[in-house]
Amino acid sequence: MNWLILIGIPVAALGAVYLLTRRFLGYATGRLLDVPNDRSSHVAPTPRGGGIAIVAIVLLALPILTLIGTISWQTACAFFGAGVFVASVGFADDHGHVKRRWRLIAHFGAGLWLVAWLGGPPPLALPAGILYSGWLAYPLAVLYVAWLVNAFNFMDGIDGIASVEVASASIGGAIVSYLAAPDAAISAVALMVAGAVIGFLLLNRPPARIFLGDVGSGFLGVVMAGLSLQAGWVAPRLFWSWVILLGVFVVDATITVVRRAVRGDPFHEAHRVHAYQQAAVRFGAHLPVTVATGLINVFWLLPIALLVEARHLEGVYGVLIAYIPLVAVALWLKAGRAAG
Repeated sequence: MNWLILIGIPVAALGAVYLLTRRFLGYATGRLLDVPNDRSSHVAPTPRGGGIAIVAIVLLALPILTLIGTISWQTACAFFGAGVFVASVGFADDHGHVKRRWRLIAHFGAGLWLVAWLGGPPPLALPAGILYSGWLAYPLAVLYVAWLVNAFNFMDGIDGIASVEVASASIGGAIVSYLAAPDAAISAVALMVAGAVIGFLLLNRPPARIFLGDVGSGFLGVVMAGLSLQAGWVAPRLFWSWVILLGVFVVDATITVVRRAVRGDPFHEAHRVHAYQQAAVRFGAHLPVTVATGLINVFWLLPIALLVEARHLEGVYGVLIAYIPLVAVALWLKAGRAAG
């Protein structure tokens, strides 16, 4: 892989997103203010919807990467179509409420589009050298995409956390993917996404001047789902490496939704009972929680993902080892527990 592509395009994406987000700030300040309420984690009205800059630059970069021969048109179509599906409904929801059923239809439609254009679900590497690619894999892959879109929406609740999650997971994913297949296009796409998100993080870091909004968080969810599925096609074990890298968001969102569902609470209603939100309350600030997310990704999840890539650890076992402490911390922080 050309190092100019691996470094130059992410740097260009970083600068472009930063400048575009600054331009969007004026529009969002007048039309898209997120006014805090008793279920919010922020205290001052803050513009939202800034993730549209990430959407625009990533979607623009896809055909450029295709024209220079880095990725195939099939891969570009997979990410472009799914991204447009999710970003469009998110942009509409940022400007005015979109009914939940229409959002879910868009999310599942994006999953179906993404999986189909990527050539179907990749074979899953299971213990004892088994590769699973049965008929059940297709609906599970679509459900996986839709769940990550919603998980990122749920988890984008404090300053900078989603940006840090995507940047660190994308860079980590690029590393494990490059080690497994230096010529694979996934590393270039992952680093481009990381660059774009870091450009936004410059204005989204605590205290945030602008929020991603549903347009940005949902888009990043579908992109991360697509990268992990594409990684599985590069080498089946890499899918698990990417799932490991996404552990903070997957664990917190899943435990919170399950516990609320068991209690009978509507999973889609706004609340402040995710583990990261509880942690922000305990620390009295967003910054320690956002920094902790990045540190967990770099110093805990990435080493395990690398062990899976190097075949020193089975993927499923790697996920279990990575997730068990995350589950323990989420339960300790009372993720999903009723307020009070």
